[in-house]
Amino acid sequence: MLENFIFVFLIISIIALSLILVLLQKQKKNTQIKKIFIIIISLALWWVVLELLQVILQNYFHIPSTYDIYFESFASISKCFLPVYIFLLGLVFARTKIKFNRKYNLLLIIPTLTIFLILTNDLHHLVYEKYSVYTYETVLGPYAIVHQLYSYSILVIGMLFLLYYSIKNSGFFSKQSILILIGTLFPVVVNVMETYKIVELPVYSTPISFALAVVFYAFAIFKFDFLKISPIALQRIVDRISDSYIIINDDGFIIDFNKTFLTTLNIKSASTIRGKKLEDFLTENNLYIGFKKIKEALPEIQSSDKTLSFELYIKNLDKYFNIEVNSILSKNQYLGTLILFKDITQHKRDIQTIKDTQDSLMESERLSSLGQLIGGIAHNLNTPIMSIAGAAEGLMDLVKEYDESIDDPTVNTQDHHEIASDMTKWIKKIKDYTEYMSDVITAVKGQAVAMSNEDNITFTVSELVKRINILMRHELKNAIISLNIVCKVDENLEIHGDVNNLVQVINNMISNAIQAYDGKTNEKIDFVIYKQNSNVIFSIEDRAGGLPEKVKSKMFKEMITTKGKNGTGLGLYMSYSTIKAHFNGNITFETETGKGTRFDITIPIDN
Repeated sequence: MLENFIFVFLIISIIALSLILVLLQKQKKNTQIKKIFIIIISLALWWVVLELLQVILQNYFHIPSTYDIYFESFASISKCFLPVYIFLLGLVFARTKIKFNRKYNLLLIIPTLTIFLILTNDLHHLVYEKYSVYTYETVLGPYAIVHQLYSYSILVIGMLFLLYYSIKNSGFFSKQSILILIGTLFPVVVNVMETYKIVELPVYSTPISFALAVVFYAFAIFKFDFLKISPIALQRIVDRISDSYIIINDDGFIIDFNKTFLTTLNIKSASTIRGKKLEDFLTENNLYIGFKKIKEALPEIQSSDKTLSFELYIKNLDKYFNIEVNSILSKNQYLGTLILFKDITQHKRDIQTIKDTQDSLMESERLSSLGQLIGGIAHNLNTPIMSIAGAAEGLMDLVKEYDESIDDPTVNTQDHHEIASDMTKWIKKIKDYTEYMSDVITAVKGQAVAMSNEDNITFTVSELVKRINILMRHELKNAIISLNIVCKVDENLEIHGDVNNLVQVINNMISNAIQAYDGKTNEKIDFVIYKQNSNVIFSIEDRAGGLPEKVKSKMFKEMITTKGKNGTGLGLYMSYSTIKAHFNGNITFETETGKGTRFDITIPIDN
């Protein structure tokens, strides 16, 4: 009866091992763990086949038991090398890949010696003083203890590697870990029972137990492993990424997470996470209010393969997260949910810092512009005021002269007309000066209001040129630079938008051109206005030597300046933004080293 039972188990073991060996050979990936597994299966298969052959010969051909030692000699190849390769399997499973060198050859010394001693056992009986297929009848020799200690040690270490890293990667209650645990128990339990003679077992029980262990290991590693033969690499990678994640199964229990998740959410122990209901975990860690949105998203994601994304602020952590909730599907079957947490707290703070800095820079630029305007006002109003004062003095002299001439008999009618004509000339000058002052005030007021005004109006090219002339006169005069204005369009051509914004942009570019000359005098800046298709183009060109390469590559992309500490680069950056936003236009430039630079402001006429 026992022989039949053993016979059946040996047949089943051979079929299972052969099937796994065929399946492994069909796999395209040729990894270390696959190669080691093929060797293990081959060794186990060799052992089981020999034991089956022994059973057949003993039970059906009645060969004498004296031949048992020869079967044991051939089976010792598997018996001695299997623990070594199971140890290597555990090592590769733990490290994903190892570099084989000479030190690993040392593992084969004792197995090789054991095989040799078994083959020559009749000469010295160091391994077996008496051998039997029933372990309780076997009497071991002195060397057998060395072999057993070595084999059991590396076998247990290899199995512990498999079990420990499977639990670390997938959790104690995962299918992978349970299969590896069951597979480990078979040879351990059988060997304990054999060693301590708890149950009278035949020698065939050992290869059968190893065959079953190999079958369970194969299913655990190759079927239930996310990484397909590299489980620990995945865990090491996800533990090092900056984003956090947790995985929830279809029953709502947390089954996996990475170390970043623990750090980000200030969770002290991993034992408080795995295997717990998401709702219970959130409640215990005072996170329920913050993660309420995630809980609400779970039912929706289970019936869809789309990704739900939203931003979340956790008050008690004072952190911002970008959350992504994804379903884990296998052949359209829902297995669980992957929740990714990207900590964007620093990003949020950086954005606010940048905004505050930009606001400060823009305010500084506005103040700088106001300073230039005030300087222009002082200069532009000073001349007409002095002229009006001079005209008033001239009128006072004429009034005095006229008053004295009333009683003077020598003053005739012609003299009175001459005095009146002089008075008219002075009055006309005063009128011209006051009109000029009015234009200056209007232009300056417009530029000041432009800093906060968003009105959409229209203006003419004539009005634009007039304001530029007024506002730039002082700066051009001080720099002893001339502005050559060439208008190739109708001066009454209307442009839609706020004239003050465009004046500010063009004035900024003219100021940049003046500064590009770096103190050189009697130079010229060309300001040409012309039409191209349905656009009007304002071209400002200098001959100051061109822009350096580092400035050209960053133009309009960021705040860049050639003025060193004297500039922020904000003016041109803001100018580009103004033309884009307020005029639906564009600014381009051409520059040539040693010659000069031209900026073209293109604005659609009917925008």
